Amino acid sequence: MAISWLNLGQLLLAVTWGLWSLVATAGAQNVHCYGVFDTTTGACSDLLGDEVTQADCCLNQKYGFRLNKDAPCQACRPADWSEWSPWSPCSVSCTEGVQRRSRTCYGQGVCEGGTRQREMQACNMKDCCPVMGGWTEWGGWTPCSVTCLSGTQTRERSCTNPVPQCGGDCAGNNVERRSCDTHQVCPTHGNWGSWGNWENCPATCTPEGTAAKPRQRRLRQCNNPPPSRDPPGNRCPGNSQDYQDCEGLPYCPQDGSWGAWKPSSECSVTCGIGRVLEKRLCDNPAPKYEGKNCPGDDTRVFICNTKTPCPVDGRLTEWTPWTVCAVLGSGIHINCDDVPGLQKRTRLCSGRAHNGKSCSESRIEMRSCYNIDQCRLTGAWTDWSPWNLCEPPCGPNPMKSRVRECKPIYPNYPLVMKGEDGKIRNVSFWGTPKLSCPPLNGQSLRLVEKVPCQNVIPCED
Repeated sequence: MAISWLNLGQLLLAVTWGLWSLVATAGAQNVHCYGVFDTTTGACSDLLGDEVTQADCCLNQKYGFRLNKDAPCQACRPADWSEWSPWSPCSVSCTEGVQRRSRTCYGQGVCEGGTRQREMQACNMKDCCPVMGGWTEWGGWTPCSVTCLSGTQTRERSCTNPVPQCGGDCAGNNVERRSCDTHQVCPTHGNWGSWGNWENCPATCTPEGTAAKPRQRRLRQCNNPPPSRDPPGNRCPGNSQDYQDCEGLPYCPQDGSWGAWKPSSECSVTCGIGRVLEKRLCDNPAPKYEGKNCPGDDTRVFICNTKTPCPVDGRLTEWTPWTVCAVLGSGIHINCDDVPGLQKRTRLCSGRAHNGKSCSESRIEMRSCYNIDQCRLTGAWTDWSPWNLCEPPCGPNPMKSRVRECKPIYPNYPLVMKGEDGKIRNVSFWGTPKLSCPPLNGQSLRLVEKVPCQNVIPCED
């Protein structure tokens, strides 16, 4: 029995509402509800409450939930794939290796668009690996660096015996040092040590209006180093004592105390679950003169439930396959002829609920075509394709491959035409022709080359 596109859309909408009814029924149990679900990591954050039903939590599809505090986080939204992770670093730093990336299906249901969770591809950071070089013989020692007491001498060598290749180097240092003694005594001039701490002032706090300014002192010693006697060194210049007034002694502290709680906001959302905020001030009295602040928090949060589902925007389904290329409604046979026909394909806007946005894109496409299905055509071999991904991405002995294919040489039919509305339209070839290409390595339609992926590392799990 034929089903119209309208009836099919109504059927899909009924199935969607049925699934949401099952979710609402299953969501009767209490869950830990979170205001943020990270679609990259699958993590929940911003806990809203742990005594919320799953159905109430998922009034907003941007939220996430846990069945208990130790359970994995689940998304309220319909199932969809995360973005692909960045490619991992290459498994080796030189010659060929491999790198991987992955994605995760988050949400309620089954993700569309394939089942692949991991991909692996070959990589080549550098065509050659480093080759270490060798040192030359050490050169002669330099003269001693000082004319009295002890100093240092150095000697050098170069990494050229042989020269390293492809970014290599030589192990060890190119400079060597040793101490040398002149057997001569140098005079030592005196230098001040660091100032000591300021001595305590007579009082630690004072009532307001006190104007007393006692003096405090600090000391230093000429011992960093002390001057030598033979040969005599210079004494430290300046004084060994320093004085200052005790300015601005603090007033004695007064601890603060909390005032009453007062509402600070309305419910933070208009759909789903949100928060109500209350605040209090540390002003009964306020702390003064470095007195202790009020203990505890100055805000607290309560959950508010609007009992209103959040809007869910519609999402376009995949295009249906193109219909057979034909002259619509005429019964004219156009297979293997230069008579153009028409094709149609459609898609649906599904999942829209609670006044969400409908799909704005077109849901039907038409195109002009020539029907070459099962027509005998001469073909030509393509060049080699790029190397594809390493398969399997996490299994044993992954391989990469590339192909050459026999592609049709299409008839010299007109590729543009003027439609009934006067607009110029492109004309496409449709169908699977019977191709004939010269044999290539024993193959007539498709030639595949496979080689192992190099330097493969195991998956973490």
